[in-house]
Amino acid sequence: MQLHAIRCKGKKRFKVTTDSNHTLPISPDLLNREFSVSVPDKVWAGDITYIATDEGWLFWQS
Repeated sequence: MQLHAIRCKGKKRFKVTTDSNHTLPISPDLLNREFSVSVPDKVWAGDITYIATDEGWLFWQS
């Protein structure tokens, strides 16, 4: 590898993007982590998912 000046490609370092030390208001936990309900259509929950691709970030909501 030295003879041909070949080097391995290093791993990208993990970048932390979450800032927990902010002054923004935090939404209250209205469900109190109780996801079982007695009647349908009473509680709604969702998720946001990000997936890294070669073309950029893929984003969708469920």
